Amino acid sequence: MVYFREKVVKRLDKTRLRDAILNAKERNAALVIKNANIVNVFTEEIVFGDVAIRNGMILGVGSYSGKEEIDAEGAFLCPGLIDGHVHIESSMAHPSRFADCILQQGTTSIIADPHEIANVCGADGIQYMLDQSEWLPLNVYMMIPSCVPCTSFETSGAKLVAKDMEQFLSHPRVLGLGEVMDSFAVTSGDGEMLDKLQLFADRPIDGHIPLLSGDLLNAYCMAGPQTDHECCNFDEVKEKLGDGIHIHLRLGSACRGVEEIMRQIADSKLPTRRMLFCTDDKHLENIREEGHINYILRRAVANGIPAMQAVQMATINAAETYRLPRVGAIAPGYRADLVLFDNLTDFNAKLVVAGGKVFAREKDKLIKPDPVIYNSVHLAPRKPDCLCLRVTGDMPIINAVQDELLTTLSIEPVQSRDGLFVPDGGLLKLAVLERHHDSGHIGLGIMRGFTLKDGAVATTVGHDSHNLVVAGDNDADMLRAIDLLEECGGGFVIVSRGETLARLPLPVAGLMSDAPLDDIIAAQQNLLTSLRSIGDWQGSDPFIWLSFVALPVLPDVRLTDMGVFDVRKMEFMK
Repeated sequence: MVYFREKVVKRLDKTRLRDAILNAKERNAALVIKNANIVNVFTEEIVFGDVAIRNGMILGVGSYSGKEEIDAEGAFLCPGLIDGHVHIESSMAHPSRFADCILQQGTTSIIADPHEIANVCGADGIQYMLDQSEWLPLNVYMMIPSCVPCTSFETSGAKLVAKDMEQFLSHPRVLGLGEVMDSFAVTSGDGEMLDKLQLFADRPIDGHIPLLSGDLLNAYCMAGPQTDHECCNFDEVKEKLGDGIHIHLRLGSACRGVEEIMRQIADSKLPTRRMLFCTDDKHLENIREEGHINYILRRAVANGIPAMQAVQMATINAAETYRLPRVGAIAPGYRADLVLFDNLTDFNAKLVVAGGKVFAREKDKLIKPDPVIYNSVHLAPRKPDCLCLRVTGDMPIINAVQDELLTTLSIEPVQSRDGLFVPDGGLLKLAVLERHHDSGHIGLGIMRGFTLKDGAVATTVGHDSHNLVVAGDNDADMLRAIDLLEECGGGFVIVSRGETLARLPLPVAGLMSDAPLDDIIAAQQNLLTSLRSIGDWQGSDPFIWLSFVALPVLPDVRLTDMGVFDVRKMEFMK
């Protein structure tokens, strides 16, 4: 197969190179965007003029005429925005639907980590994502997942070792190694992890190290990871930046605490050329309502970061971090990915050009199901008492932290009846069911963070092994929610008093929908509305928080299909 992006972005053969040179020399433009305030991320200045485009590339900046001309009318022309770290699967939409949604907001390139689908389907899942994103107008680069499974403290659907990753090294859109979440394996010199790090030693390697500091951070850096998107405070940013780490400022559906860090960056005038933006996980309805990377731009400027620096963070900084050739700037020979903004405060996209073509959303195309990817929910038969949680004294409580994916651990007395936990006083029952191998493993726990009255919410999106997660105040609704997800092949569901209030089927690996974009967004909105009708949640998206409650690499405590896990001590609680 001949890859378009390899020809346009990575290298040109002699004939095409000669053609590109002559077109630039002879000012032979197919498309010209005229009368724009052009943002130059290299010189940090704004220049009024035209941008000439042909064959997907920028010919030059200055005064041009072309076969097609678009008058920018003095609006601000920026390089296409880049999401430095994102999981397409977390949008709950097929890659083509996701691309349509974010292109409208001015994002033209993403660095995607398909470790969600890889944890369900292994190498087949990675290949599926590469295949399904091949001819999109969105420039989709991939990082190969490093932690499948994430850790040994949960059951995933697959396992990938270094040998399994070798097949992807030659793919032109594969950049490097995805977020290395198992910092314990890295700092202890685990052989399997070192094999992966050595395989990608000459490529970008993403980190994932919330609150890691001092000697452990030094050891982690020695192993090769070069980025981190998990900084929780400004001091952490400064330490990691000083250690040479590129910092992602993340603002997605659940992680909203970065704005205070932005204010401190601005107040301290901390250099930003090694900082970039990412969403990590953001639902479609949030993208449509707020924006994507353009929303992070808006918040960065609102919190005092100069607009030029913010644009660099959204474009060239990301391109340089991931060594993207000829991406992230408006200059001759660069890929013609451009976005026209009304101003450099609100960053509302007026026009988007991707690969030299003006983006216009087309009708959603029919997606052919893949039997390997679409049949992923394999639950063991369940007994009516499978969710009963015995109380043996004071119990561990998983407490949500508002606007963050972090949790805190408390040990408290709880209500019980006949020796079994009874949800009460703001506490809910939480269960994680292994859904890949029919093992019957069920982890049971107690959570505080949102309330439900006579109901349950369940999902097969449970980072990173994506087992089935269910929370509720009664076993009957929890069991009904589990049954419904098993019937539809995975997704999200809300049940109250035996009735289904809302459901979003996610047949693609139990993670994504192949439905039309508008239908997915409508279903997501219905889920939020239905949840509010039976519960209360303060802060960011409750579904994303629930989907992370099983991830045993985020502080302080999690629940996996094996039980309650103390992340600080790296051990299960008795």
